[in-house]
Amino acid sequence: MIKKFQKEFISYCNSQQLEVNSNQIKVVDRLKEYYQGNFQSYFSKLFSKKSFQKGFYLYGDVGVGKTMILNFFFDQLKEKKFRLHFNEFMLSFHDFVHKKKEEENIISNFVKKLKLKASLIYFDEFQVTNIVDAMILGKLFDQIFKENIKIIVTSNTKICDLYKDGLQRDQFKPFIKIMEYESIECELKIDDDYRKSNNNQKQRYFYPLNKKTNFNINKFFRTITKNKKHSLKTISVKGRDFKIENFYEGTVRFNFNDLCDKNIGAEDYLEIIKNCKFIVIDNVPQFDDTNSNQQQRFITLIDVIYDKNIPISVTADQNLDEFRSSKLLEKPFKRTISRLYELTSINFD
Repeated sequence: MIKKFQKEFISYCNSQQLEVNSNQIKVVDRLKEYYQGNFQSYFSKLFSKKSFQKGFYLYGDVGVGKTMILNFFFDQLKEKKFRLHFNEFMLSFHDFVHKKKEEENIISNFVKKLKLKASLIYFDEFQVTNIVDAMILGKLFDQIFKENIKIIVTSNTKICDLYKDGLQRDQFKPFIKIMEYESIECELKIDDDYRKSNNNQKQRYFYPLNKKTNFNINKFFRTITKNKKHSLKTISVKGRDFKIENFYEGTVRFNFNDLCDKNIGAEDYLEIIKNCKFIVIDNVPQFDDTNSNQQQRFITLIDVIYDKNIPISVTADQNLDEFRSSKLLEKPFKRTISRLYELTSINFD
């Protein structure tokens, strides 16, 4: 497949009416090198003196097409593989540790179990915000690479800037060294955010918060829930109950505070989203340093929704381009805004 990869990628972009540019083609060429180095035949490797890096780390600003390129590459691979949201991956690791806490060599055992499932793992929009994750990632990824498991990653941040200004970052630096050593690091640069293009204008983003907007969103919600049964849905996550009051056979409506002003996180969002086909989120506030915790939860929530490709509708007091951010979350929040453009525009049944 790899000999035709560039040609097929261009054909795919043309069929989807997506822009193809020289920067994307450079990334495709690097992916070709990565594939040949890691998945060529045993005999080719035997006579090669080159040591190939097991990771491919693609970074760039929001909306430049990183996910599109790696999705296409991932879909072409015939090897044993899986794609996972990074939050899901770390939750599965922590669950494994909790269940096997009496055992020795827990990380090694987790990675060996991982190897039975895949020889390649794809993490889209990789980011580290949790100090517990930051402290363990070095040992975890070191073992992953030792087991010859390949990793492909998209991120908004170059490797050396991951977890920048995070608590106890010194304990995260071994992971940075491992990733830099083991990865082909490639930047994708494009001037425009494709998610904001004319073909992808926001359609279900309602603002400002006033009587007219409230009337419009209520009318919209009545339309999409017509003939659907209303029920109370209770989601249980490790003994914690989360109630969905407005549940209509998978079409759901939340207030921002229900999702982001409570002590819940990625694990809860993943369980909630499993039950959702369309989501309305009301009253998303303006953000600053006083509500950064709520903003971080909102970023995580949108990441989970985006990963599952679930369409949404949102009400807020300002246009998407007028959102502010807490200082610490400015960079990841750019990704959130870009994803909101897309999630409020994608088609749904």
